[in-house]
Amino acid sequence: MIKIRDIIRTGFIFVAALAAFACNPTEETYQGPNPDKSVYGPQASVYELPDVPGKTYFVAPKGDSQSEGESIENPTTIESAIARVSTGDAIVMRGGTYRTGNLTFNQGITIQPYQDEQPELKGTLVANDWNQIEDSIWATNWDHLFPAGPESWWNRQWNERFTPLHRFNNDGIFIDGQFLESAGSIDEVTEGTCFVDYDAHKIYIGIDPTGKLVEITAFRKAIMRTIADVHGKKSDGRGPVIKGLTITQYPDTMVHIDGYYPQGISPESENGKDVVGTVFENCTFSKCFRIGVFAIGDSMVMRNCKIIDTNTEGLYLVASSDVLLERNIFANNNIERWTGFYPSSVKIFNQTHRVVCRGNLIIDQPNSNGLWYDVGNVDGVFVNNWVENIGNVEKFREKEHIWSNFSGFFYEISSKAICAGNVFLNCEQGTFALNSYGVKIFNNTYINSTASFGRNNRGDDNDHFGWHILTGPKVEERDNHVLKNNVFFMEGAIARPEVNTWQPLFMCERLSNPQLSDMNNNLYFLEEKSATDTLIVWSPFNNETCKVNFVSPDELTAINPDFSSESRLYRNHAEAIFNGFEQNDFSLLPGISALCNGAVLPENIAGIMNLKEKDGSFVGAY
Repeated sequence: MIKIRDIIRTGFIFVAALAAFACNPTEETYQGPNPDKSVYGPQASVYELPDVPGKTYFVAPKGDSQSEGESIENPTTIESAIARVSTGDAIVMRGGTYRTGNLTFNQGITIQPYQDEQPELKGTLVANDWNQIEDSIWATNWDHLFPAGPESWWNRQWNERFTPLHRFNNDGIFIDGQFLESAGSIDEVTEGTCFVDYDAHKIYIGIDPTGKLVEITAFRKAIMRTIADVHGKKSDGRGPVIKGLTITQYPDTMVHIDGYYPQGISPESENGKDVVGTVFENCTFSKCFRIGVFAIGDSMVMRNCKIIDTNTEGLYLVASSDVLLERNIFANNNIERWTGFYPSSVKIFNQTHRVVCRGNLIIDQPNSNGLWYDVGNVDGVFVNNWVENIGNVEKFREKEHIWSNFSGFFYEISSKAICAGNVFLNCEQGTFALNSYGVKIFNNTYINSTASFGRNNRGDDNDHFGWHILTGPKVEERDNHVLKNNVFFMEGAIARPEVNTWQPLFMCERLSNPQLSDMNNNLYFLEEKSATDTLIVWSPFNNETCKVNFVSPDELTAINPDFSSESRLYRNHAEAIFNGFEQNDFSLLPGISALCNGAVLPENIAGIMNLKEKDGSFVGAY
């Protein structure tokens, strides 16, 4: 069997015969997700002094706390400046390491670097005083400890075998920048682990600290924008503008933007109003044992930031509206591999509205979901993102199993979303709409990734997460999804359905309507797959299992002419498909695009994708 990528490597050209039938390209500003990773995340910048109506305070790692800090020659400390600032003021930070934390304020201020310098907030102190107590064990006294435990709903009986309780403590020990995993006792300590004795206030490591930089967490948070009174001031309701900072090595939430956290179903008018307009730009948040950034507040913007090496969530956004996440990198969440805890690199939670995630790089999440809209979301937008290596695609091969560990785009217990123009590369599940209504999935490219839809009876009775289930659509309203104009490519070694719809057998009669209202114009390429391998798992279906397996779009069309009449399947396709598979260029060769007619995009989808020609049609993300 000739492999597609081998043909691409040898420059095989087959498109000439089909070129005459190719669809006319659409003139557009939209170009699809960018495989050039350098366009995402923090960009090198030279910052001019901020143009603010208030004062500008200059700070330095060794600034003088007694200085007014109003000139670059006489900087104050970051702690002193935070206590002084009022609405409209700015803090300009000289480069270097600030070992500090719990910087609390309630004003709309700007924090940024001086020119191209690189300020870094660290939540650790250096530990120099070590005693060797055994051949391979060293100990130090430490008073800054952060014991913690799992949430009340965590299933200890099932999960403790995978995630011991000590893993939930938040103390971090770093050797030359690398964190040590926790151990349950001194006897368990190895070269790559540490043990914290909370009663004796001692920390034990299994590596000689001589000649190494050993840092231990000492400050719970880096920045806290509170809504409470602080420093003699009341909150002004304005979010901070934070640019160009690196924030690293904190035990708990690194940046916390506070606000009203609804504890029940509440109208949009009551949520997200305490702190409005927070901006993060060109910041890096890394090496945190809980949440990188927790934020509540409308009109937040996070642009060209990087959140990496976090634990429960990288970004956790709650009860907020009209938020934009753009050109960020979200990578490697759940660094301690917690189980039973539902981690996500980005979690958008609890009654948010119109959160737009555009042009982000969500990558390398072996133990975490990518981006998860979780309960009560309305009108989410996920467009032009590059989503890669979510979960473990090699392990997830069960042909009819929808309950993957992790998904790239996860829309749960929520209403109305647009997922368009994204690349999903090597994901356990690329997209997953669960117990939701009206998720429109247009023009995505799935490489070794799947699209899944599911619903069950959660919401009929009391739920183990309480009232949250009631913030989404009712059980009878979980339908009206669309899957259109997508390209699916599956390598031969991965045997699983490309599209999976699921509901439990006992609900087959109650919910007899399809979960999708439209599924068409999709192009499927299966490398080295037999004619009997399942392409689509369809449920509900009137049989003893409430589902049926289809090996081609034609089989679905035969029972329901409204579905997949314009979709096309090519098994063992011997010609090149993409312009450059090995280079992550997943744009289709011109002749390939002619194999499947794309449907004309709805005007709102075309607008969100920033297409100039609103009546254009194509398949895939490019």
